[in-house]
Amino acid sequence: MRGTEHGPEDEPERPDGAGRAGSRRARNGRDGRDGMPHGPGGRTGSADPRTGAARARTGTAERSTGSGERRGGTAEQHAGTARRRGTGPAEQWRRTGPTGLRSTGRWRAGLAALRAGAPKLRTGVRWKISAAIALVGALVAIALSLVVHNAARVSMLDNARDLADERVQIAQRNFETSGRTNFPGIKIDDPGIPKDLLVKARAGRRATYIAEPSDGAPDIWAAVPLKDGRILSLHTRFTDRSATIMKDLDRALLIGSIAVVFGGCALGVLIGGQLSRRLRKAAAAAGQVAKGDTDVRVRDAIGGVVRDETDDLARAVDAMADALQQRIEAERRVTADIAHELRTPVTGLLTAAELLPPGRPTELVRDRAQAMRTLVEDVLEVARLDGASERAELQDILLGEFVSRRVAARDSGVEVRVVHESEVTTDPRRLERVLTNLLVNAAKHGRPPVEVTVEGRVIRVRDHGPGFPEDLLADGPSRFRTGSRDRAGHGHGLGLTIAAGQARVLGARLTFRNVRPAGAPEHVPAEGAVAVLWLPEHAPTNTGSFPMLPLPGN
Repeated sequence: MRGTEHGPEDEPERPDGAGRAGSRRARNGRDGRDGMPHGPGGRTGSADPRTGAARARTGTAERSTGSGERRGGTAEQHAGTARRRGTGPAEQWRRTGPTGLRSTGRWRAGLAALRAGAPKLRTGVRWKISAAIALVGALVAIALSLVVHNAARVSMLDNARDLADERVQIAQRNFETSGRTNFPGIKIDDPGIPKDLLVKARAGRRATYIAEPSDGAPDIWAAVPLKDGRILSLHTRFTDRSATIMKDLDRALLIGSIAVVFGGCALGVLIGGQLSRRLRKAAAAAGQVAKGDTDVRVRDAIGGVVRDETDDLARAVDAMADALQQRIEAERRVTADIAHELRTPVTGLLTAAELLPPGRPTELVRDRAQAMRTLVEDVLEVARLDGASERAELQDILLGEFVSRRVAARDSGVEVRVVHESEVTTDPRRLERVLTNLLVNAAKHGRPPVEVTVEGRVIRVRDHGPGFPEDLLADGPSRFRTGSRDRAGHGHGLGLTIAAGQARVLGARLTFRNVRPAGAPEHVPAEGAVAVLWLPEHAPTNTGSFPMLPLPGN
């Protein structure tokens, strides 16, 4: 490891023979040579007293006019410094190793980078709960199995000891009366009797003894003294039937433990699955609230049957959604009220501007007054769309012909291409409003050429500007969001908001995306912006609830 000092006997051998470069430099300095750099390492000190600091940094052992003893100590100390600081190839090899890395910090940094780049596995709640229950069940089963195994073994050993004691008593009586023992395993003065048991028997006591040999099968001894001083003993082994019973018991405990573990897993999956389903439903409902659908309630989504922490979470999220909805509604009312109150004075201002004498100042006043009136009308239109009271006035039109006429009426130099004509049932006024706002946005924030493509029931409006901002692509258009800095022009964010609202009234879907070169990553600048209007296959109903059109590929 780095920083460890090695003595001469510990210095590893190197292929270049430079293992003791620091020691050779120390000997060269002690011999008082010319003070030139020594060894293949390159940087060493000189014999000049003014370069004492250099000698201290590089480990040169030469002493100059006695200052070497005062500053650096003996030549051997300087040699140790050279080995610690490492100027020669041997020290360099020792510090960096064969790979050439100077520090394990780079290894740690590389491992950290690999861990950061590695995909993180997502584990559901049900599997965590199942694993926890299985682990606890396994630990409990193992503990109970050990307790039962030991208790059964001790009980069987006690029974075997009692049986051996009874047999040796019977054998004693038979031997003293008839001279025969009548039991196998009974011996007189058995030389293999354990010493502890022999001591107790010679003391005139009947005793038993259990020996634990290396093979694991206990030896059971029983001994009793005879009247003539000899020792009658019985030796049996805890095998055969007792061992079979213990094996059967262990097998039953193992099967029971496995059943407990798998049963715990199944129970954990059931419990965790119910909790996981409720959490997923809560997350989905909360996601809908985050997207702006404040009418969704989490408690209704998960079902308020089980009163637990999930229900408390749902209540809290629903309370937050209620407060958010109330605040949004209040802001909408304030915005609509302000726009409504401004409508009359702005109309009067525009009328008064028409009475001003001709000139450049008059044109500026009229232009600003008209812009203010347009803003007020847009805010009022957004307020009406938010109220969900708008109804479509349906007509049958040829979509390609309608779009071509409306674009030509603007005389904006927009190219229209009809790939496939289709007859649709829609509200022409609202469709024109959507198309106009998309064209205005493309002209104001994008760059020419602007292209309109009609293919069946789909209208695409594309410009060649820097693309839509990421927040618009993620969340959709929002009032008073002016777009990214890269897209030219300024606005109030109402044009696309009105277009999206009118599309909802038509039962259509309006989507936005950016155009990038094929295979280009996300950080590559966009080469254009595309707004796609998907008209419904069936005419929308005037109930305020329109079917959500599935999104084909763009």
